[in-house]
Amino acid sequence: MVEQFRRKTPEEILQSISRMHRGRLKIILGAVSGSGKTYHLLMEGQSLRKKGIDVVIAASGAAASPKLAPKREGLEEIPSLLWHAQGEAKHDLDVGKILERDPEVVLVDGLAHRNRPDAPRPTRLDDVRYLLDHNISVIATVNIYELAGMKEMAERLTRAQVHIDQCVPEETLALADEVKLLDVTPEAILKRLQEEDGAASMRSNHPLLRRDNLHVLRELALRFVATGVNEDLEEYREKHGMIGASGATERILVSAQYHWNGSILVRRGQQVAKRLGGELLVVCFRPVSKKLSKEEATFRRAIAKLVDKVGGTFEETPLQREKDVASELVAYAMARNVTRIVMGQSKRTRWEEIWHGSIVHKILRKTKNIDILIVADRSERDGERVMPAKRHTAETINPYRRLSQEEMEQEIGKIRRGALKVYVGAAPGVGKTYTMLREGNELAENGIDVVIGLLETHGRKETIEQVGGLPLIPRKRIPYKNVTLTEMDTDEIIRRNPEVVLVDELAHTNVPGSEREKRYQDVEKLLAAGISVISTMNIQHLESLNDSVEQITGVRVRETVPDRILHQADEVELIDISPKALRQRMREGNIYALEKVEQSLANFFRTGNLIALRELALREVADDVDERLEAWERRTLRGPWRQQEVIFVCVNLRSDSERLIRRGFRLAYRLKAVWHVAYVKDHEPLTEEEEAQLAKLRALTKRLGGRFEQYEAAGRRKVFTQLIKQMNEKGTTQVIIGQSARTRWKEIREGSVVQRLLREARHMDVLVVADQTPDMR
Repeated sequence: MVEQFRRKTPEEILQSISRMHRGRLKIILGAVSGSGKTYHLLMEGQSLRKKGIDVVIAASGAAASPKLAPKREGLEEIPSLLWHAQGEAKHDLDVGKILERDPEVVLVDGLAHRNRPDAPRPTRLDDVRYLLDHNISVIATVNIYELAGMKEMAERLTRAQVHIDQCVPEETLALADEVKLLDVTPEAILKRLQEEDGAASMRSNHPLLRRDNLHVLRELALRFVATGVNEDLEEYREKHGMIGASGATERILVSAQYHWNGSILVRRGQQVAKRLGGELLVVCFRPVSKKLSKEEATFRRAIAKLVDKVGGTFEETPLQREKDVASELVAYAMARNVTRIVMGQSKRTRWEEIWHGSIVHKILRKTKNIDILIVADRSERDGERVMPAKRHTAETINPYRRLSQEEMEQEIGKIRRGALKVYVGAAPGVGKTYTMLREGNELAENGIDVVIGLLETHGRKETIEQVGGLPLIPRKRIPYKNVTLTEMDTDEIIRRNPEVVLVDELAHTNVPGSEREKRYQDVEKLLAAGISVISTMNIQHLESLNDSVEQITGVRVRETVPDRILHQADEVELIDISPKALRQRMREGNIYALEKVEQSLANFFRTGNLIALRELALREVADDVDERLEAWERRTLRGPWRQQEVIFVCVNLRSDSERLIRRGFRLAYRLKAVWHVAYVKDHEPLTEEEEAQLAKLRALTKRLGGRFEQYEAAGRRKVFTQLIKQMNEKGTTQVIIGQSARTRWKEIREGSVVQRLLREARHMDVLVVADQTPDMR
């Protein structure tokens, strides 16, 4: 890289020297009080102490909790300065004593604390800055709503009029060398509060600690950190000369004109951005040779006002020649890492498109990894259409109707079914297994019968130490081709019948000769037997993210878990760690054997990969939180409920059809839509290879919960007619289709399926999915 050879300026040299004499700041961020930040703060201190680092606690009231006493053992405490305000005890840091003691690291709870009126510095954050300047590193805790910029949003979203006068500036996290999000489910927080007494039980009645508000604050924290990670990712990619979208997040670009339908496109783009958790950009390319008419000027003001209202970014860009609009739009989109372009239907006739070419096809040919959503032209018939978020069932069940025997058995099965909790991480080594074992030991201490069904320690000392006294079910021995392989003994676990079983690596493929192909199928059998399961998986193993992960890492993940497993889990919890900390763990040999370290750091564990996967994990868990929030029939961060949509995915036997199915699933899941996958066979018989590909598409659709349908057509030219017929019969609102593989001349001679679809299905939205290129470094 050119950057590494450039000579540093005197200012940069001074900054580097200054940083050498400054302590490091790590912030543990939680959604709410009671999420376990102090516990993790002390655990961090114990971990550093074991490595020979000089660590002290700058004690606060929270750290003095009797339940945390075992976690404070061996850690020196510097007493805080006690004072009272309005009858409440307050604790300030004794900065003088800390400086006199001069430790390497100090643990500081409650970063948003405001000091006594006569203190040398007004806030605890100021104290922390002072310590950092004296080369003392600090690990501190803060809640999401204690960030100044988040306080108002938290109050608005939770509708809890909580006046929090102790906040830290919004840029506080930017000061930190590392931010770790402590993701905890509302169920875990409420359970923890129920187990406490006294002041803690009074705290559980706080409006912020209602279950629905805990969901909102948790999602807010996940999305806030994801936004910060996205900024880090963009900075990293720009520094390393990477162009285009990363694959970790959505960025929606609306291409609008100063026309009556401009506001409809903006609204549609806003709804897509909300439902996909993405950012909204709106651009208008204005020919420099034309002056705006009075009507166009009015539309311009209206569009700019609307974009500002919905929280998007509006920009007007000069266009030298109108025929260059496709090239300009592509350049604009790629410079801003756009993943989807939203535009209106073409007004050109078929002959005009043949002569001048299609803007849609020009865009698709000029770029990769950018989809195009062509918005339905049906304003005259239906008016403006909005995105749904909840499926309305037409059939309502009469509460007095007697259940059938089959329905009765299904209900009993739901009651008997064990609970499933899944710890999710961005990559191996983040601490999923460690956390699973720690929770298992905590449950065992509370009298719950817990066993280990399957554990993969990978030789990690910290993980092995965390096993404690938990009993391990021996693996089943399976003979295969003159060798003996081992696998989890599901039948023995069921015979043993514990209350909870710990099962590592949910996405694992079982060895040949096993009764079931995948470990998640073993877990489903355990759950059906009434045994609760705590399991682990990495975000790259989620089926619908397979294409995004390949785009990020350049690697196609073969072991996947259907999304329904995660969606059906009673709890999903993210284990977060910064890429820098994870790579350091790798270097220390805490993830893989030392001989594999350099190879791993240069491949999958590259910083860019880890940043992108971390953002992907944060956003995916945030979306999961949002979906669970909707189950509570609540207003959410991604928009109100609307009418039902029907998604229709058109596939052929090309290799990219699996990606179309995954895209259809993710869209349908976010929209709570019915979705169909359709393949039309013409009169030509299929080859053996084509039959295998068709079976693969059918299985993938079933695994993701869609409806795969195969139709017949008398000839190749009738395939399109059959598709249109099925779309109309099903009341399709959005069609998903792949980019045409035909050349421009072949399209002129034989026609373009995309163009025919846009002409004959103007009443539907059409999403054209671009070819994907892995983001190779």
